[in-house]
Amino acid sequence: MKAKGVIVKPIKFAPKDAIKLLEKFFRQNGITIYARIDQQAEAANNGTKINPLVFLLFGNPAKGGQVMVENALAALDLPLKVIAWQDEKLNNYIAFNDINYLASRYSLSNCAAQLIDIGAVILKILK
Repeated sequence: MKAKGVIVKPIKFAPKDAIKLLEKFFRQNGITIYARIDQQAEAANNGTKINPLVFLLFGNPAKGGQVMVENALAALDLPLKVIAWQDEKLNNYIAFNDINYLASRYSLSNCAAQLIDIGAVILKILK
């Protein structure tokens, strides 16, 4: 599964557990959680069966705000988001936007890009 500008990595945790770990870390570090959506449950409520898939919307308004000062269009991808899911072979994955892609897409300075570069932290937490 590929998408331009998206980092996809296998993880050892079930999707719900991975998102819980991330959410706990983020909350402990002053990062705002805006939404946590169990897409599997939402789909089931509407008669569609999908494998486990959980979405987390999060951010730091001060840092994101600085990025939006540099380019207001960056708000299209802020707050940040991550998904964790399980495929049909019961493999678990995490996916999030590649900071290099976001920096290029919105012509962000290195300084602004670093403010929202959370990829390494996500991967470290789920290692």
